[in-house]
Amino acid sequence: MSDNIILEAHDLSKRFGGLCAVDGVSLQVRAGAFHSVIGPNGAGKTTLFNLLSGVYKPTAGRIMFKGKEITALPVHRRSRLGIGRSFQITNVFPNLTVLENVRIAAQARGRDSFRFLHDYRAFRRYTDRAAAILELVGLSDKAILPAASLPHGDKRKLEIGILLATEPEVLLLDEPTAGISREEVPAIMEVIGRIKAAGGKTIMLVEHKMEIVMNASDRITVMQHGKVIAEGAPAEIAANPTVQQAYLGGGALAA
Repeated sequence: MSDNIILEAHDLSKRFGGLCAVDGVSLQVRAGAFHSVIGPNGAGKTTLFNLLSGVYKPTAGRIMFKGKEITALPVHRRSRLGIGRSFQITNVFPNLTVLENVRIAAQARGRDSFRFLHDYRAFRRYTDRAAAILELVGLSDKAILPAASLPHGDKRKLEIGILLATEPEVLLLDEPTAGISREEVPAIMEVIGRIKAAGGKTIMLVEHKMEIVMNASDRITVMQHGKVIAEGAPAEIAANPTVQQAYLGGGALAA
């Protein structure tokens, strides 16, 4: 493994019949970095995340995690290794409380993953872990509410909390601000910022809101038609004429 590289893709491709959604993508993600993937609709960003997380098997290419090949591993094996994934559509247990959603995820990660019918008071450590995560994502005051009662922005926070409970080293966040109001966006990014500041996590982000990408990212990969067309620091990407043409029809990107 190259120095400080935690996740790698080598010539990764995914075909769906005659469509090549990801076409020979290679990238390296440094441990502890905030690495964003951007591009127009249909560029292959979500398919790339599906490949990295194990939702899809690649047509060609390899995926490495901490220097070991994981190309053939299923989602649950990658999760155990430390790769966590969120989705564009919120995925919570609506009839459970906010705290219970996170506690169950923590329990699933621990040694009691198949003892869900046991008295929850026997699993105090998971409840304490869940409470600490709710503090981090800003939902402590809503711990006893049913998840179904949360506004959409808070459901996004809860989904991030559930992901954190699985103890990932790499978080693959697929459009965490999708479907929420402009007013709710800063709160989501504040949560992600706190996760980054706490250290010990590598964050990969797919996001269409360029002000978020440019302000939060350490490094940006740009995709178009399934291929990587540029990669670099935010200032480099903002000044790249190929990116400007592909992403905004020639308009300037805000760094």
